[in-house]
Amino acid sequence: MFNRLLMAMVVVLASLGFTVSAQAQQGSLSETYTSDEIMSAGHQFFGSVAQGLASLVERAFNEYGQPNAYILGQEGGGALFIGARYGDGTMYTRNAGTHNIFWQGPSLGLDVGADGSRVMMLVYNLPSVDAVFDRYPGVDGSIYAVGGLGMTALRRDNVYVVPISSGIGIRAGVSVGYLNFTREPTWNPF
Repeated sequence: MFNRLLMAMVVVLASLGFTVSAQAQQGSLSETYTSDEIMSAGHQFFGSVAQGLASLVERAFNEYGQPNAYILGQEGGGALFIGARYGDGTMYTRNAGTHNIFWQGPSLGLDVGADGSRVMMLVYNLPSVDAVFDRYPGVDGSIYAVGGLGMTALRRDNVYVVPISSGIGIRAGVSVGYLNFTREPTWNPF
């Protein structure tokens, strides 16, 4: 049973085209953020739990380059094999200002529990603000974790969203799903 579910998750990921690029190219929202700027925003946002932030930001910068937007917000979710996640925050860009943003999404997998998190999402290759409002498939779970912070990766076309989160709750497992970014909040996770 477990092997079949694991194989199904791998097939779903392959069909979604989930790959991680060695380096992400910059989008036409021309100006990017340096690792020092992201670290400063992250330390202010996460506060005392930001001990592992430097390692995660370094890893994200090594894999994807410099982001041209980032999101600071909070989210909550729960699962009993089938789950949902909801969040809201503010997206920051250099040359297009700040924008309220909401996200929600379903998940399926070996995932049980509930949690609440503060989230910083690094956004790469975003061609315009409107391009973020779409569904981004990915894997959730313990992809990479340091000092109480976790990092995952979501991709849609050439745009990458890399959430770094720190939260409370009891939630364990691995799941596949997506996040749908919207301009307005909604209870519909699809």
